[in-house]
Amino acid sequence: MKRTAARTVDEYLAKVPQPARATLEQLRKVIRAAVPEAEEVISYQVPTFRHRRSVVAFAAFEDHCSLFVMSPDVMEAFKEDLEDYGTSRGTIRFPVDKPLPAALVRRLVKARIAENQAAAKGKQQR
Repeated sequence: MKRTAARTVDEYLAKVPQPARATLEQLRKVIRAAVPEAEEVISYQVPTFRHRRSVVAFAAFEDHCSLFVMSPDVMEAFKEDLEDYGTSRGTIRFPVDKPLPAALVRRLVKARIAENQAAAKGKQQR
């Protein structure tokens, strides 16, 4: 049986079992508050927030949830804040039943927005 891909963030979340769903719903709420003008889309089969460009994305897996910051530079800037989490180049992994701290998520989102704005400004000046 082939699993169908979600077309909306709500469809994606509806397919996520608890407690991961509640964790991702909380994460979504924090991201929306940090960047209310962002558009919610499904990109690469995961919920993604876009404000001019992709800002962050999130997903649930069998044994963890992930916040995709999509920026090695932002990950490096927040290295000390992320010591207690599994990380890779642009991803933060955390337990399915324990959301990331809201204050940290807000700061990460704001850093990504600033990074995107700087990149856009650089392209305009060329």
